[in-house]
Amino acid sequence: MTFENILVEKQGSVATLTLNRPKAMNALCQALMDEVTIAIDDLEKDTTVKVIVITGSEKTFAAGADIKEMAPKSFVDAYKEDFITRNWERVSKCRKPVIAAVAGYCLGGGCELAMMCDFIVAGDNAKFSQPEITIGTIPGAGGTQRMTRLVGKSKAMELCLTGRMMDATEAERAGLVARIFPAAELLAETMKIAQKIAEFSAPIAMMVKESINQAYETTLTEGIRFERRLFHASFSTEDQKEGMGAFVEKRKAVFKDR
Repeated sequence: MTFENILVEKQGSVATLTLNRPKAMNALCQALMDEVTIAIDDLEKDTTVKVIVITGSEKTFAAGADIKEMAPKSFVDAYKEDFITRNWERVSKCRKPVIAAVAGYCLGGGCELAMMCDFIVAGDNAKFSQPEITIGTIPGAGGTQRMTRLVGKSKAMELCLTGRMMDATEAERAGLVARIFPAAELLAETMKIAQKIAEFSAPIAMMVKESINQAYETTLTEGIRFERRLFHASFSTEDQKEGMGAFVEKRKAVFKDR
């Protein structure tokens, strides 16, 4: 399928989805998010794709939701069309590992989209912000919820109440960002990480993702129980036998995603 607002390309087992509205600083309009939803659906079904990278340009990941598109909406408009819920959450529900490669501005809805990914790798020029309070509203795509879980109540409260920007170093220190690279090397280094993950068993990677996400949804006791069941279940896979067998035989494992 040909897209107007995003680019999708595959390199081996890794697919890269690039936000591509340069004239609007990659503002997340409904058409763009519809395309993201379609692309994730397609990549989820593609058995040759094991990891997805979502990125923008070197100067802007995404400058937020499209304010010109949002401004005229009434409560009834937003409610009836299920604004945001209808087509924004697909990334968070993807079972395959999804990495956000963020350079430049990552603001509002852009920051929320990045947080829907499994982890964020940032360029040293990245700047993060939830500035919705400055335009008379609040984060609506998970900003108050995911940010709080990632950086804690105090930091999330201060960021969302002031709308200030946080640079990559502070974001890594706070726990929002996993790693930082020079902006010019960001995509190449993120691809190395993605390709490393893609070397492993796809179903086991999905189990890891599912188990970690469960930590945010339940108590420690129930989370441990959930993890233990997936751990036991992994012993029914061919890849577990191959992985442990290869370790014992001192050779590189060859996983078959079974």
